[in-house]
Amino acid sequence: MNRKKLSLGLMMLSVLLFSTSLHLSAQNTPKQVIAVLNIDSKGLTYDASSMGNLVRIELDKTGIYSVLDKYEVAEVLSRNKIEMSTCFSKSCLVQTGKLLNAQKMLGGSIELLDEKIVITLKLIDVETGDIEKSNVTEYLNLPEIQKMVRVSVMRIVGIEPDITMANQLVDYDVPIQSPKNALRLNGPRMGFATTMGDVGKILTQNKNVGGFEMFPVNFEFGWQQEFQYISAGNFQALVENVFLISGLESGRVIPTYAALLGFRFGKKAWEFGFGPSFRLVQKANGYYDDNNKWNLVEDWNQSGTIPYEIINRLDSRGDVKLSTGLVIAVGRTFHSGYLNIPLNVYVAPGKDGTNFGATFGFNIQKKDLNGRKKEASNKSSEH
Repeated sequence: MNRKKLSLGLMMLSVLLFSTSLHLSAQNTPKQVIAVLNIDSKGLTYDASSMGNLVRIELDKTGIYSVLDKYEVAEVLSRNKIEMSTCFSKSCLVQTGKLLNAQKMLGGSIELLDEKIVITLKLIDVETGDIEKSNVTEYLNLPEIQKMVRVSVMRIVGIEPDITMANQLVDYDVPIQSPKNALRLNGPRMGFATTMGDVGKILTQNKNVGGFEMFPVNFEFGWQQEFQYISAGNFQALVENVFLISGLESGRVIPTYAALLGFRFGKKAWEFGFGPSFRLVQKANGYYDDNNKWNLVEDWNQSGTIPYEIINRLDSRGDVKLSTGLVIAVGRTFHSGYLNIPLNVYVAPGKDGTNFGATFGFNIQKKDLNGRKKEASNKSSEH
């Protein structure tokens, strides 16, 4: 019995010593030396030297390789008369890697193409001169360069980056659900409007003649809600519901609702829309006499019928009614990082007066990250 216990104990001790030796051996294994020169940069504010430093920093954070210091690299290149600013080719990187006694070299480029930032990284084996691994990732044009570099560097060394961060940055070419063509501009709207023609005159006239004593230019504010029914590439077809209130500066509340059929297209997010508008206004029946003076029907105090044409016209003394019209709008959406800033101008033509206005708004670009995790994983594997 004692022999069995002794044998078992010796076996367990042997296993423990073996695993410990493997662990110590792994710890003592020196990391492969890697060097990063400049990273070619086109169309961005970062130059090649800054991009090289950024890649070097993110590579050092991974802890996979022993990254050579930039000053040591610069000294060796200067001594061997190699110009770092033009050393982007594989042959130049291999030659430099041998001078630096590095096992690996990491090179690549970052470019602004259309509205995407493309980061290309290549891991080169100095001894064989072969490209061991490459990664090409397309990102949204956002002010998050360091995060983009971090994602690309982690992928090139075999580390899976945070999926949420990657999804917020990467431009997946997935119809309808891609963050580029799924632009939604729901949010507040504000602006100014003015009315020309007879209606514009009535709005500014005194109340004793049926006017509204309003300012010629009125502030508007409200909300826009939109629903897309076609989304493909840089084209979207949508229905827009616009709710606005105006006239507050003149002591009035004038609600307006417009239902627009809209089309958004092009890389600059130009937009065109048209549709009916509905507004609550005050109207009364009246007539213009021989002196072109407006009078209400109820003020007629003579015998017989009124010998003038009876008109139902805008009048502050009248009853509230629903008025309809046509709205035609054009606009464009400007971008600042995640912020969307839609700017629109519109016209509402009418036989008695035409309304002109301009509105702008803002919202934060949102993405359905959960709905694209599978596509993100597949896209990452392709790179």
